[in-house]
Amino acid sequence: MSEDLKNKLLEVVQNHKVGTLATISQNKPFSRFMLFFNEDLVLYTATNKDTHKVEDINTNPNVHILLGNDCNGWDDPYVEVEGTVMVEESKELKEKFWNEHLKNWIPSADDPNYMLLKISPSSYRYFEKSSSEPEILSL
Repeated sequence: MSEDLKNKLLEVVQNHKVGTLATISQNKPFSRFMLFFNEDLVLYTATNKDTHKVEDINTNPNVHILLGNDCNGWDDPYVEVEGTVMVEESKELKEKFWNEHLKNWIPSADDPNYMLLKISPSSYRYFEKSSSEPEILSL
């Protein structure tokens, strides 16, 4: 793995917390905005147990994520991430990633409906800007 590419990927995922998560629902893609966290290149997102995305990933754990591009133009870097999702049960990680931005959906890190989803990436595609060729990292 190129350290230069990894550093570019980490810069995007660490500095752009809101992105889209696409799941498959009834054989069609379904996207929604989510708040993402990371540990190295592994991504996490919080959700409530009673959501359609949980139903979707129980049927098909494959997801696609877009992060980056602040919409200040077409020259912002962004990443596309393909991966699989599993539920992360670690109380420590749930506490680490819960924050005030989530309280409209998840009142506290102790909420019994709070689920942390762990996205294990199979590939990252890094785009320096919208017209650039992607740099690909397969994991």
